[in-house]
Amino acid sequence: MMNPLLLKKQLQEFLIEDIGSGDLSASLFEDHTEVTATIIAKENGVFAGGQILSIGYELIDRTVQTNIFVSEGEQFEAGTVLAEITGRRQSVLSGERVILNLLQRLSGIATITAEAVACCEGETRICDTRKTTPGLRMLEKYAVRCGGGYNHRFGLYDTVMLKDNHLAGFPSIQEAVETARKKCGHTVKIEVETETEKQVIEAVLAGADIIMFDNCSPEEIKQRLTHVPSNIITEASGGITIDEIKEYSRAGVDYISLGYLTHSYKALDISMNVKGVVKHDFTKNFF
Repeated sequence: MMNPLLLKKQLQEFLIEDIGSGDLSASLFEDHTEVTATIIAKENGVFAGGQILSIGYELIDRTVQTNIFVSEGEQFEAGTVLAEITGRRQSVLSGERVILNLLQRLSGIATITAEAVACCEGETRICDTRKTTPGLRMLEKYAVRCGGGYNHRFGLYDTVMLKDNHLAGFPSIQEAVETARKKCGHTVKIEVETETEKQVIEAVLAGADIIMFDNCSPEEIKQRLTHVPSNIITEASGGITIDEIKEYSRAGVDYISLGYLTHSYKALDISMNVKGVVKHDFTKNFF
């Protein structure tokens, strides 16, 4: 779930960036005519970001009403009306771009995550990474959940991950894990990134909570899993593509972490149409 207080704070910043000292285009409408606008999907996808609509427009104008017709994580087809907004024309138009930008991105992440989850056929779990857009981590990780995925650590503060550059500063994996345990306490999980069979065995003996198989083939993972007891969580990572997910899921790991869910997704095509607005063909003036 998203923290509504943080979401409100972020949306304020995003809207201020776009509106600045005032929306010059919307200010052309001096009356307070009420309009209804529809949010329409122009391609198939999975929905994420309903709170952005409701909270975003509440920040702009408390009198704007939002009606969302799909649930978080719900699949939709091109042409589906996702939501309807009713309120003063100026308010509806001023929030259009920021809100659409976020809906498109979050729904894009939810969609690609759902595709990855489907490839696993229930044999393992898909999770994200910290490879997120600075400032949008909460939103992007939320979208992963909407797509049926799971969240890896949110930041450097909630889990210890001993990667190769960390392990290089210790004489052994055992000492690295012991140091982390003493410093961070019993409530913090410790994950060790491994690239060789020897490192896997060392991580098991050191008492790691999670072992990552980094840049390993499915065959290598299957063999190395024979050293790992069932109480240790296992994860495959390292450039795994959508075409390789099924094979990796059958290797027997608990999780497959995919950076591309949040760094290489395609924003979905979602648009807003204001009802009752006449679209003029200005080219006719020239002929």
